[in-house]
Amino acid sequence: MSHDDARTDLLRAEQLQAEVRELDLERFGHAEAWDLGQRVVALATERDLGVTVAIWLGEQRVFQAARPGTSADNDSWMDRKCAVVRRYDDPSMAVMLRWRGHGVTQAEPRLGLDPAVHALAGGGVPLRVRGALVGVAVVSGLTDEEDHVLMVEALTAHRDAHRG
Repeated sequence: MSHDDARTDLLRAEQLQAEVRELDLERFGHAEAWDLGQRVVALATERDLGVTVAIWLGEQRVFQAARPGTSADNDSWMDRKCAVVRRYDDPSMAVMLRWRGHGVTQAEPRLGLDPAVHALAGGGVPLRVRGALVGVAVVSGLTDEEDHVLMVEALTAHRDAHRG
């Protein structure tokens, strides 16, 4: 990776962090998790995308759905992306780009990242209420960037629909 590519990855990671911070919510509970999950499913259905989606409220998985074209492998990816979001309190895509900017392309035990537990891949975003991490939302099935963009699109629509 060139110095310019590494710099680009690090700048993009900062942009993604700022983008997701703007998606701070006023509240997030079971009903909001259902709404957000349904928004992802609706977008995926409309676009005929093979994705899975999972939403955690605290440690509890409160929503999960899978579209045709996915498998149990996607469930594992979602769990591992979720672990990265929880560990870093940042979008998994931003974490992936930050590590890639330092020459790391996959979770490695020497970094304290067990590849069986963590995946450096896009698609996981923190769910925050007034800045506090309250959950995680994850999409799996597309490219890293596409997973991230789909989740952010659904979360943006959810936030906008529930503004006071």
